[in-house]
Amino acid sequence: MPLHPDLEAFLELVNDANADGPALHEMTPAQARAAYDRSTLALDEPGPDLPWEALALPARDGHALPARLYRGGTEPRSPVLLFFHGGGYVLGGLDSHDSLCRDLAARAACAVLAVDYRRAPEHRFPTAFEDAEDAAAWLRGHAGSLGLDPARIAVGGDSVGGTLATALTLAARDAGLPQPVLQLLLYPCTSARQDTPSHKRLASGFLLEERNLQWMFGQYLRDDADRLDWRFAPLQAATLQDLAPAHLALAEFDPLLDEGLAYAEALRAAGVRVTAKVYAGMVHDFARLGNVVEEAATLRAELAAVLAQAFR
Repeated sequence: MPLHPDLEAFLELVNDANADGPALHEMTPAQARAAYDRSTLALDEPGPDLPWEALALPARDGHALPARLYRGGTEPRSPVLLFFHGGGYVLGGLDSHDSLCRDLAARAACAVLAVDYRRAPEHRFPTAFEDAEDAAAWLRGHAGSLGLDPARIAVGGDSVGGTLATALTLAARDAGLPQPVLQLLLYPCTSARQDTPSHKRLASGFLLEERNLQWMFGQYLRDDADRLDWRFAPLQAATLQDLAPAHLALAEFDPLLDEGLAYAEALRAAGVRVTAKVYAGMVHDFARLGNVVEEAATLRAELAAVLAQAFR
């Protein structure tokens, strides 16, 4: 299908605006974060009003990871989604994905624990993964005291947040820990190299710019060898067997499309139960474009339905 007309008009505005100022990869990380956060306010609708609380989760080095626990269900022991935001390991945070987390919690009648892992370049690979791993360990140990069901934990995230989520299932398997009930992956980064046909075909003009993506990865990775680590590129794992069921939501006009499809196929080949949907006419990060396309709400409703089914 062609690019959605509302997205086409939106991207024209974005490209015109970028022509008058520095591109993301020409900014400092602080400038890029500020630009990303400003865009969230304009592009995404506020999420539903529901109870939430601020938490601080201990990382292995003593750092306190900010987190938010959204409560969308009424069960005495609520199922919970452990969620990691996207932003290329450099951008994003609790505020940028507040609407999405609220919506998933409300629609799936579950809790959502969103974690603000540390970002690059101040904290390079594998800090984000280790923070995610520490958050998962904390949740397993404290779910009961929070009124959450430790037997019904899902993991999920968008873009590199999806990478962190699926990497957690690999780490849990290797450590002999229980698998989550679901891995909910929104257009995840899965490949060591960004050299697929979709990366070449959609390198510029479709929101996720290839130069910006490589700039963000360059801020996070210590050296080129880190690209071959499964904690950065899950397709590099020796095996994908014995992982939690996965649902992948992908976008037709996303440079990451091909590696998302490749990951879904690799999971199936390893015997993992997988569902995947490519959203026609959509671009990367469209889940947070509620003020631009109605399909953002459609995606959130469908993700929540998948979550609710997994929790049942």
